[in-house]
Amino acid sequence: MSSSIVVPVIDVHSNNFKELWPAMVVAIKTSSFIALDTLEETTTSVFLQELSGLGNRKSLLAESIEDRYKAICHAARSRSILSLGIACYKKLDQKPPDSYLVQVYNLTLLCSEEYIIEPQSVQFLVQHGFDFNKQYGSGIPYCKGNNKGGSDDRGVHIRTLFIELLRARKALVLHNGLIDMAFLYQSFYAHLPERLATFTADLSEMFPAGIYDTKYVTEFELRLTASYLEYAYKKCKLENSRSVTSGSAGPHVHLEFCQYAGDLSTYVDYRQCPAVTSIEGQTDVCQRFSAFGWCPNGTKCPLSHDTDLIILQDEKCKDDKRKRRKRRREKKGASDTAEDCSAFDGTPKNKIPNMETDKEEAAGDQMEAHAESCTDGNSHVDDGRDTKNDDGEGNGVGEERNPGDSGVSAGEGTGVRSAESDAEAKKKADAGSHRAGFDAHMTGYIFAYACALVKKEAGPEGADAESEESWLPVCVNKIYLSGKAAPLNVVKSTFAKSSKAHIQKMEMVWGQKM
Repeated sequence: MSSSIVVPVIDVHSNNFKELWPAMVVAIKTSSFIALDTLEETTTSVFLQELSGLGNRKSLLAESIEDRYKAICHAARSRSILSLGIACYKKLDQKPPDSYLVQVYNLTLLCSEEYIIEPQSVQFLVQHGFDFNKQYGSGIPYCKGNNKGGSDDRGVHIRTLFIELLRARKALVLHNGLIDMAFLYQSFYAHLPERLATFTADLSEMFPAGIYDTKYVTEFELRLTASYLEYAYKKCKLENSRSVTSGSAGPHVHLEFCQYAGDLSTYVDYRQCPAVTSIEGQTDVCQRFSAFGWCPNGTKCPLSHDTDLIILQDEKCKDDKRKRRKRRREKKGASDTAEDCSAFDGTPKNKIPNMETDKEEAAGDQMEAHAESCTDGNSHVDDGRDTKNDDGEGNGVGEERNPGDSGVSAGEGTGVRSAESDAEAKKKADAGSHRAGFDAHMTGYIFAYACALVKKEAGPEGADAESEESWLPVCVNKIYLSGKAAPLNVVKSTFAKSSKAHIQKMEMVWGQKM
């Protein structure tokens, strides 16, 4: 049985924003890559597109990507970001390969302008632990769209922090990041351009080190059974732990966290990733949550939403199918070879509809489940949903969970502690609902693991050639699109110019004309 990991997340609000500002800027500037997550009034985090009011769902999943972009722009202009998660991953020298110092911040925000707030969204957020009293009492104020009078490169405010992020020129990592990027642009940068091509042209210049979408990485590179954020994080963490405990050559991702003392310790919210539970005797998994990370019954659902259990059952299901195929091959000889060597080899059939060959989303709430289910009777219903935490694909391995989760290494030196140390921190740890800060940490971890895995598969030559400027070359600037077999490419084409607002901002950011 693996032990828990406790992640310190610094809670940032209007009362301590100035105090924490220098540390945040240093963390951003010295990082190797930065993972972001936004919790919007009606989206991001867990399945809020379904409950809230991003507007017409069909327009958000329209076949035309340009139409989708228009719907997302409308949402970003009319709604607000509630909190922003920033996870700064700094690669450590003189340490084992793929060792990182991680600093995680959760910023509570408050839009100073009018915006739409919907009862269903509020109800959902309250049920999952969001504190609106805290937001309205101590949220960091910000104004959306173009700069309103003041200079964005001066003062201590959230738009200035975003400018510092641009000036750092670090790789940016998000999960299912199209909506995140639109909200970030509209909230902290400038008015969103009318055309998608202009938007992608702007982004390519704003983040020259590249944008990486871990939703795309998990589906097209790691090929996981599901790709919603918590599933992907725990799956990568589990595989990393197995690799360490088995003594294999890698990949091994090691994390260290800063030790916060004095007054600073009062700002830390310890977020716990609990130990995996046993699969024995437990089969009451919620089918919808298993496939998509979303359930209409929420906390009232009588079935299990335990992601650890879901992962282990998915692995058992695929292992059982491999054994059945092996027995068929032994009986029939080579006649089954062509059948078994498909792109979906080893994937539970009840999750195949969610893979990269995904067809367009169904208009109804349900689609017929595949006839064949796992031997434990837990089939998954494909309802065509695609939210920040939803469908996926994959190739798990049916193995027992090894004792001792070594996804982190013991910290050395002043100011750094092991992620598995500090008993008092564990007592304070909250294993409840996600926050933008912890979601940003999970996003960064998936990316770090994927980079380590790709480096291992590339061999020694690939490892020597790796640089921070090319973390995952096959995934750079590719944003996941629901229901599409191809991603959105963040490039500046010869047919699209950058927006005027962006050109003016870039002149201010870099001190030169673009």
